[in-house]
Amino acid sequence: MASVGTRPNSNGRVPLDKETAFNEFYTEVKEIEKKDSVLTPKQQIDRLLRPGSTYFNLNPFEVLQIDPDVAIDEVKKKYKRLSILVHPDKNQDDPERAQQAFEIVNKAWKTLENEETRKKCMEVIEEAKGRTDLMIEEKKKRQKKEGKETWVEEDNPEKYKHAVYVMTMKLFADMERRRRELEIRDTEERKRKREAEIEEEEKAKIQKEWQKNFEESRQNRVDSWKAFQAGTSSQKAKTKKLKGFKPPKHKAETR
Repeated sequence: MASVGTRPNSNGRVPLDKETAFNEFYTEVKEIEKKDSVLTPKQQIDRLLRPGSTYFNLNPFEVLQIDPDVAIDEVKKKYKRLSILVHPDKNQDDPERAQQAFEIVNKAWKTLENEETRKKCMEVIEEAKGRTDLMIEEKKKRQKKEGKETWVEEDNPEKYKHAVYVMTMKLFADMERRRRELEIRDTEERKRKREAEIEEEEKAKIQKEWQKNFEESRQNRVDSWKAFQAGTSSQKAKTKKLKGFKPPKHKAETR
């Protein structure tokens, strides 16, 4: 990840790049997690609704503060403890935020309780490990090529765990982004389909109305035609009659 610069700013501090900022935030989060057993309901609500929570709460393991390989019974126990802590009835001084936190915890549990969705989450974890291993391997090759030691900070178990954690969060974020994009495309496709259906319905309605008017006016057209035919026949008869009439010859006057 590219750095945003290394020159000191006006207060003498060196600007942090995004990865460094995330690492510091991660450290702060982990410090909070160490105090999990003594966290108050308010602290748990604050944790679940902290800045960036939309990003972090995509990971149900992060929400419930458990390792991915924990047995489902332990997951359920942790869920119950957290849901009680943040339940709106227990936090009547801040019921709206408590309700939001409770829904987040409940969603995480529903995701991990279901065998299929939990399997998908575990696949994300495994992919994160695979990508992290590949990243470490490439980093070591690059350092070896540059004549440097092949040791990297991810060789430290804690650093490796952190790297997997970061990759996991990125993968969950990518999944959510793709889901939203598909949802938007699906909504637009349904909208286009409905508009096309409405257009066809309007065309059919107009055609039906035209046909109805055509049928209703049929008798009028027939009567008009009969009247026209009758008028034509009468006119022909008059013409024929006039043709058969011979006026008397005019006699010259004698004196």
